Amino acid sequence: MKLSTATAVTAAAVLATVAVASPAAAAPPPISISQSTLATGLFSPLSLEVTSAGVSYVTQNFAGVLTQVNPDKTTSTVAAAPGEELSAVSSRNGTVYYAQLAQDHSNAYLMSVTGGGAPVQVADLWAHENGTNPDSSNTYGFVGLPQSCADQFDPASELGPASYTGIIDTHPYASVATAAGVYVADAGANAIFKVGYDGAVTTVAVLPPTAPTVVTAELAAQFGFPACVAGASYRFEGVPTDVEVGPDGWLYVTSLPGGPEDASLGMRGSVVKVNPATGQVVTVATGFVGSTNLAVSQKTGAIFVTELFGGPKGTGQVSVVLPWGGKAVAALPVTSPATIELVGTSIYVTRDAFVPDAEGNPQPIGKLTKVSVSSPLLKKYLG
Repeated sequence: MKLSTATAVTAAAVLATVAVASPAAAAPPPISISQSTLATGLFSPLSLEVTSAGVSYVTQNFAGVLTQVNPDKTTSTVAAAPGEELSAVSSRNGTVYYAQLAQDHSNAYLMSVTGGGAPVQVADLWAHENGTNPDSSNTYGFVGLPQSCADQFDPASELGPASYTGIIDTHPYASVATAAGVYVADAGANAIFKVGYDGAVTTVAVLPPTAPTVVTAELAAQFGFPACVAGASYRFEGVPTDVEVGPDGWLYVTSLPGGPEDASLGMRGSVVKVNPATGQVVTVATGFVGSTNLAVSQKTGAIFVTELFGGPKGTGQVSVVLPWGGKAVAALPVTSPATIELVGTSIYVTRDAFVPDAEGNPQPIGKLTKVSVSSPLLKKYLG
């Protein structure tokens, strides 16, 4: 499942265009912040890694560029693959890991770069997805339709079948490098993969389908669904967009709803945690809009979530969640934030990361920002 589109072969492609009133929700209290811009002119900066020394690595996904940003604001190109997408950056012991994939998702590799050396292929992620298709065990789409209603869907049409099982697709979107290997959140496979440093790829967990969304008669009529689906429910794909290790050793994962990422069908983004040993998936918090990334304080366990379309105006925010609270307790106003990292008490975030132009295309106006922490409440969450 791609970040910005619904599944092309299903009715989710149509539902992704729905615009209905979003439900009222109590907004977390905003926290005033001051920001220092480290880099500008970034094109779709959707993945970020920051070392303990304050050196940042940011992917300009749709430009196929991995950029290094130093604390003195100088920049350099670490890797480039024109015409392809670079994503899922992380680092460990001086080696930077990132994903390189075709724009049409026909291949995907985990790569590494050490020092000023040439990129090296670590693992073939597409081969693993193609050979195992781990979310084929999930069923998405309409739930419990009578066969007579399901038969009114043409699988070859834009609407696709009434329901479907997970398809073969790969879109490595985020990663975290650990002593055990590199964990990859794959937004196409709807799974968390583990890549050993020997190149072996295994599936750690598959995200379950989302909670069912009711399709009203008005919605069915507006988009040409058979009238018989009125009142039926639709299960979207659970799409992982980031993975980080929490202080409890679990993997913390942001998830998009696999359909509209904005609030048109509600605040359906979530944070889950995954037991890396068993694959158990547990919901931590819900109620996000465009939850594309997270960072976890290793001292307090507080979770910082980028909401690409969050906030009162839908222009974006970073929400703070306590691991036992289930919902946001504070928010930082940030326009179109895509990815976030914590280094000590410093917060690094890319903003203006996905602001479309008049034709709906992303613009090269992204920024890497370091947030200064002055709020006592924010310091408390950081630890």
